[in-house]
Amino acid sequence: MLGQRIRHTKRYREIVNSFMKNGFSHFLFRVGLTDRGLAKGREPDEINRNMKSIGKRLRHALQDLGPSFIKLGQIASTRYDALPTEITEELEKLQDHATVIPYEHVRYTIETELDDTLENLFEWIDSEPLATASIGQVHSARLLTGEDVVVKVQRPALKSKIDTDLEILHGIGKILEERTAWAQRYRLSDIIGELSNSLRNELDYLMEARGAERVSKQFENNAHVRIPLVYWEFSSKRVMTMEKIDGIKVSKIGELDAKGYDRKIVAQRLADAMLYQLLDNGFFHADPHSGNISILPKNTIAFYDFGETGLINKKQKQHFASIIVNLHQGNTKAMIKTFSKMDIIGEETKLEVLQRDLDDLHSRYENIKTKELSLGRIILDIFNVAYANYIKIPAELALISKVILTLEGVLRRLDPEFSLMRATEPFAQKLMWQRYRPKHIIRNSLEEISEDLSIISELPQDLKDVMDVVKKGKIGLDINVKRGDRIMRRLDKLSNRLAFSILMLAFSILMASLIIGFAIVGQDTIIWNLPIIEFGAVIAFLMFVLMVITIIKSGRM
Repeated sequence: MLGQRIRHTKRYREIVNSFMKNGFSHFLFRVGLTDRGLAKGREPDEINRNMKSIGKRLRHALQDLGPSFIKLGQIASTRYDALPTEITEELEKLQDHATVIPYEHVRYTIETELDDTLENLFEWIDSEPLATASIGQVHSARLLTGEDVVVKVQRPALKSKIDTDLEILHGIGKILEERTAWAQRYRLSDIIGELSNSLRNELDYLMEARGAERVSKQFENNAHVRIPLVYWEFSSKRVMTMEKIDGIKVSKIGELDAKGYDRKIVAQRLADAMLYQLLDNGFFHADPHSGNISILPKNTIAFYDFGETGLINKKQKQHFASIIVNLHQGNTKAMIKTFSKMDIIGEETKLEVLQRDLDDLHSRYENIKTKELSLGRIILDIFNVAYANYIKIPAELALISKVILTLEGVLRRLDPEFSLMRATEPFAQKLMWQRYRPKHIIRNSLEEISEDLSIISELPQDLKDVMDVVKKGKIGLDINVKRGDRIMRRLDKLSNRLAFSILMLAFSILMASLIIGFAIVGQDTIIWNLPIIEFGAVIAFLMFVLMVITIIKSGRM
């Protein structure tokens, strides 16, 4: 930390001064980031500790500090699991107030990144930008082959500035974790790490281009969704060239009506396109605000700007669906069971308090009509309950909640009667039913049996290691009583599987013996006009094959 301060003294002072100016001086002194002399006389600014006020002052501080902190604040606004709602609502208001990059810098960046002169790359490029943001700006252009494109160009020397800011932030995060309970509780360093990774990903335009292409493949057979084509030969980490698609911004309701678009159809298609990404494919556009969506002829949806994308795996999708369906049905016990499966229930969590809070939450919504329910608001309330009960919501689910909230705002303007809750139900139900498909059950069973066999095969070595430690007199006993019931359930499941394996083996041996016995005495194996022994033999053989596959999959022969 000392080395970082020496190397980045000027920027460190700028950061501290910005937070002090916005009323955080006493807090900075308490955690050791400033001395009393700097904080002296500033305490009156902090009399108002209302969360809304804190969020507003935090937003102003981040705005003053420029691109790195603005983008970090925008990303942090999705972390409903780790920050109070009043804070995230203020951070959502962070806007890029970026100056225009001089055209000579744009030209230099393009020619350097693409290793050719501008004249050899484009027929023309507009010197005036279409849009300007903290990371880069966009220009209209035309390729020598005649295609109209947009060229996204990153700001000069941006990466080094952001690396400096992130290095300082990581140091501050470690200090706060050492000196404050709340930073330890929410693993502030981990959160800063996640935000840093997201920001660094946005600096790599090739990652954005791959994200756009991946989403595009999801809609190859859907004529009502368009994703701009990426021109890879004119793209790099700091320059990206994409097809230019002209449409009407989804927020321009008057223009959409004047052109005769059907807003109800547009709303339905937009919702279906986003839910298809989220709950069917698991890879999705994570920033569907009105500036990133246009409407084309025939009520077609066009998505732009894939700098922020999200990925959610199959289990997380099913957990998310379970939480929504269980709350809708009032099954709070099942919701807690889902939290348990996700392994996110904290040691401090009191299950009876958690269930009471979830029951209270359900009672608030049970008499409200589906079309009046806000899915985003419900998810936020679930996260608030989780936050209060020491449950750490995965970052992927927190990102989904931000996407849904943003999407609901867009849909509400298009069609005030549209219910995203109702539109989500078929997708959620489909995910729930997938659990009970034979293929899914068999695959999950094989995975769990493989895991258990792996545990069993390692048990002798684990016991030997424990005995070695005991013999050396270095054993320490640490029993977590709160997690005891979970361990016992796991052991119970393991013992049941062992019993099943023994019964399966015994059945196989019995069937083999009967077949051999009947063959020796020459007796027919038909019983009740059915080839019972043959059926049994087939079942025994399939059981044997299952055991062999399971053992091979475990990787422990």
